[in-house]
Amino acid sequence: MIAELTNILGVFLLTIRDVAPIALILAFFQLAVLRKPVPHLKEVLVGFVYVIVGLALFLVGLEKALFPLGSTMAEQLTDPAFVFGEAGAPAAGEEIPWLKYYWVYIFAAAIGFSTTIAEPSLIAVSLKADEASSGSVKAFALRIAVAIGVAASIALGAFRIVTGAPLHVFMMAGYLVVIIQTMFAPKEIIPLAYDSGGVTTSTVTVPLVTALGLGLASTVPGRSPLIDGFGLIALASLFPMITVMGYAQGSRAWANWNNAKRAEAPSEGSES
Repeated sequence: MIAELTNILGVFLLTIRDVAPIALILAFFQLAVLRKPVPHLKEVLVGFVYVIVGLALFLVGLEKALFPLGSTMAEQLTDPAFVFGEAGAPAAGEEIPWLKYYWVYIFAAAIGFSTTIAEPSLIAVSLKADEASSGSVKAFALRIAVAIGVAASIALGAFRIVTGAPLHVFMMAGYLVVIIQTMFAPKEIIPLAYDSGGVTTSTVTVPLVTALGLGLASTVPGRSPLIDGFGLIALASLFPMITVMGYAQGSRAWANWNNAKRAEAPSEGSES
């Protein structure tokens, strides 16, 4: 019990250290540059306390629950005894039967989707996008679109590790799709789509996805954790741009189709 309290106190102090520069910068510009008092000072101070306590408890929860669980799941799902059963793992130099790892792909997609939905940075961006667009960009729909992109990217990244395919091929093909989509996607969604790719790689997603990649590269015969274990985060930043722009393009196409149907309806009624 004492050790747990000591750990929580240590995380709390580290959180204060990390948040302190933000508070100092804001206070400096507000008081020294703008030379104006902080509006609603009491509410701001209470909010900072909530942020520090919430972040500290959140980090402790991740360390004690999600990180060990994600690492254990990755090790168990990629264990050759589970993947190959009695047949045993292929010998060195033999071709890896990538279909045998289907549970890994399913788990990778599920963990990518669920961690993205819970990502605090994505929640903040989606709420601001909903507010700035006056509701035309729905916060939950944006989170779903980003989560689908991350799920697809993590599953594809797991497939890349199993097959040993080079990362740069996937990245170049993905960014080619992004460039083509950017030419045709609604202009108002493009900056948001690009930002959505960045906010996915934050507190919740990175540790679990990294644990999955390293665990998979450590257990697949012939794979190097250093060369093959990393790269999942890069894919996780890429695919949300594709899905968010695809969501916007699909929504616009659906709206245009509905408008066309409504425009045809009066003329059909007048002809009859």
